[in-house]
Amino acid sequence: MRLTLAQIDSDADAARNLRRIGAAVERAAAAGSTLAVFPEYAMYEKHAVDATFAEVAEPVDGEFGSALSALAATHRIAIVAGIVEQHPDGDRPFNTLVVIGRDGRLLGRHRKIHLYDAYGFHESAWISPAEHPEPTVVEVDGVRVGLMTCSDVRRPELGVALAKAGAEIVALCASWVPGEHKLDQWRVLARARAIEHLYFVAAVSQAAPISIGSSLVVDPMGEVIASLDEEPALLTLDVDITEVAARRAAAAR
Repeated sequence: MRLTLAQIDSDADAARNLRRIGAAVERAAAAGSTLAVFPEYAMYEKHAVDATFAEVAEPVDGEFGSALSALAATHRIAIVAGIVEQHPDGDRPFNTLVVIGRDGRLLGRHRKIHLYDAYGFHESAWISPAEHPEPTVVEVDGVRVGLMTCSDVRRPELGVALAKAGAEIVALCASWVPGEHKLDQWRVLARARAIEHLYFVAAVSQAAPISIGSSLVVDPMGEVIASLDEEPALLTLDVDITEVAARRAAAAR
C-alpha cells in the first residue's frame, strides 16, 4: 500500500482547514497513494479545547464530512481525518476519526476513548469520550486499517483489541501537545504498539505550533522507516503489508 501522512496545521477556521485538506488530498492522489491520513482535530483545532468545539460540531455526514467524502470520491483515495462530531444527546461533542473509502462512502469511525486530562489540559471538560468503546478496523484495498486517537496510544488495551480485530496498519491520529519529553514519548509509544502487535503504525500529528508534528511510520519490528519534522508537510511511502504476516508467523514459531 502506498500511503500519505498529511501533517497539516489546522486552526479555528474550518473552511481554511478544508482547503488545506483538499490540497493535500490532491497531492497524495497525484503521488499514487491509496490512503491519506490526517491528524486528530483536522476539522477544527486550537491551543486548548473550549466551548467553541461544541459550536462547530457536526454529524459525520454534515457539511465537513460530506466535503471529505466528495474529495475521496473525486480523487479516488481513502481518507482518515479527525472531525468534531456532534453529540446527539449532549453539549459535549465527540473527538472522532472518520475513514472514508475511495468511492466516498463512510467506512467507519472511531470516537476517542481516553481524553487528554494532564498537565493543565482538560479535554474532558469540553469533549465526550466514546460511550461504547470498540476497536474500529476497516478494509482499504484489501488492507486492514485500524484507528487510534492521540492519548488512546497511552493505554495498551486498544492496541490489543485492534490486533485481535485483524489490523495490519494502525492510523494513529494526534494533536500531540508540546512539552518536556513529549517528542520522545510520542515516538516510544508508537514504536511500542507496533512491536507488541507486529503491525505498522502510521502516526500523524498536527504540525507546530499547536502540536509537535514529528509524524512517523513504524514497521512491525518497531523501526521508524520514515518521519517528518515539526512543520506542515506530506510524507508518502510504500508499505509492504506482507511483512505483517511474515513477522507474525516468525514470532509464532
